[in-house]
Amino acid sequence: MAMGRKRVLVTGGAGFLGSHLCEQLLEAGQDVLCVDNYFTGRRENIAHLLANPRFEVMRHDITFPLHVEVDEIYNLACPASPVHYQYDPVQTTKVSVIGAINMLGLAKRTGARILQASTSEIYGDPEVHPQTEEYCGNVNPLGPRACYDEGKRCAETLFFDYARKHRVRIRVIRIFNTYGPRLHDSDGRVVSNFILQALRGEDITLYGDGSQTRAFCYVDDLIRGMTAMMRADDDVTGPINLGNPHEISMLTLAQHVIALTGSRSRIVNRPLPQNDPTQRCPDITRARQVLDWAPRVPLEEGLRRTIAYFTERLTEQRAEAAA
Repeated sequence: MAMGRKRVLVTGGAGFLGSHLCEQLLEAGQDVLCVDNYFTGRRENIAHLLANPRFEVMRHDITFPLHVEVDEIYNLACPASPVHYQYDPVQTTKVSVIGAINMLGLAKRTGARILQASTSEIYGDPEVHPQTEEYCGNVNPLGPRACYDEGKRCAETLFFDYARKHRVRIRVIRIFNTYGPRLHDSDGRVVSNFILQALRGEDITLYGDGSQTRAFCYVDDLIRGMTAMMRADDDVTGPINLGNPHEISMLTLAQHVIALTGSRSRIVNRPLPQNDPTQRCPDITRARQVLDWAPRVPLEEGLRRTIAYFTERLTEQRAEAAA
């Protein structure tokens, strides 16, 4: 292996974030092992990488041990949208908890650095705004979202215990709402929902009155923060929030999507799902100070790129249907 080149494992590598991360790591000259069980990951997300001799793909479920030799591990494996993680909530918890144990065991054996893709969902429906890393959260452990929220919280606990007990070199990031090309069509997340409904001329579904807010980070910015965290000194363990600190209401987002697509879709209101947070916005002071990181891509530009991606996908799907 060339000097400076690392063997990097990306779990969930065929997913939305994972495929972009694999792409960036290859561009940086690393050897990449992409592991995915294809529950939500898609082969088409990584098809353009298969010809690269430094890229390898393995179908594997990380709730089972993995025996490979690597220098770095990005643990991204877990369904991340309510539609997908509530489909099999027991398996979602197992992926977060048992998967973390298996990947931490691998890092312990190989001496690899390991990064945990945690989530803003660990803050629940926050009573503190914006959310800093010191905030312990307001999570309902019995609700329908708990399989994801509590699974990720337990994974963080395991990461810090492995660091204290076994000196594993950990990094923990808490990812806030991220969007961009390769979002899953059916994952139920608001950006993909709004764009697809607008492009199809369907009613745009707005849950609640649309006053609830989120802060959206374009995928390229998120991956840049993720790799910066992996490069940081070993005493930078986190957790560190990665997200966009600029809030937008769901109603305003829907209006932006309608304007950018030129759609004639109407906005219709539906009841707000149980335990859906009314506000979610990161305090990224720590990311700015420790990683010299902040988002760069404006929302309108990111939405244009994402709309272009979904426009192309719909065109391909219609052509296939007509063939």
